[in-house]
Amino acid sequence: MIVLLVRHARAGDREAWEGDDRLRPLDEKGRKQAEGLVALLADYPVERLLSSPFVRCTQTLEPLAAARGLEVEEAPELAEGSTSEDVMRLVRSLHDGCVALSTHGDVVEEVLADGLKKGATEVLVLEEEGLRRVEHLDPPRSA
Repeated sequence: MIVLLVRHARAGDREAWEGDDRLRPLDEKGRKQAEGLVALLADYPVERLLSSPFVRCTQTLEPLAAARGLEVEEAPELAEGSTSEDVMRLVRSLHDGCVALSTHGDVVEEVLADGLKKGATEVLVLEEEGLRRVEHLDPPRSA
């Protein structure tokens, strides 16, 4: 199974957002990064799109969903504060194929023991012992 672990695109400044942070949307640069994922991931046969329920994560995958005729499925296991165990349980519950997961920086660090820039993707392969890193894809250019 191929797992495309996507850190959500740029969503502006958390401190400047007034209201429920789960509802904070992508900013203009983030929307362009999300649109750029369509071309960035063109070579991957994505069959499912799973996202943290936070708006900025679902919005990151929406252009890819539209281009592929797929739906963005919300997965609480990808929400902020989730552990690598939560993510692995989710990944192991999926069938073989290629899946894109949109999540947050803290979850990416839990899974990879390393960070990703907003809008970046890490290509992983599920193996018996866990996820193995295969390729890093920088965030799409936003302008």
